Amino acid sequence: MESKGCAHRIRNCGSELLTLEVHLTNVNENKWKLMENSLRLKSTFLYCDLNRLISNEKDERKELLTDLTNRLSRYLAKLDRAVKTRSVPLARIHYNDVAIVLREIEAALMPFLS
Repeated sequence: MESKGCAHRIRNCGSELLTLEVHLTNVNENKWKLMENSLRLKSTFLYCDLNRLISNEKDERKELLTDLTNRLSRYLAKLDRAVKTRSVPLARIHYNDVAIVLREIEAALMPFLS
């Protein structure tokens, strides 16, 4: 039951992170702050829930989820740096990397979401 709740929160949090794309098209100082704060908050929730989910998993799924979580963490850190430096081109590149991994994570979580 705990894993199912974590999977739903991960999916919701990932979906909310994916909505940041709209802010990358017309960026101003207020949107940069919003993106920075939202990214930090969502990253924390994702990390906590993914960590809890991984600790409850069997070996074969644990390895897949650990790999995806590590990739996501690297890309989120790069996106965070791009947002802090206010670099639209870098933010778009790293946002796309984050989006790809989030979709892979959601696909890996499908057994929990049904």
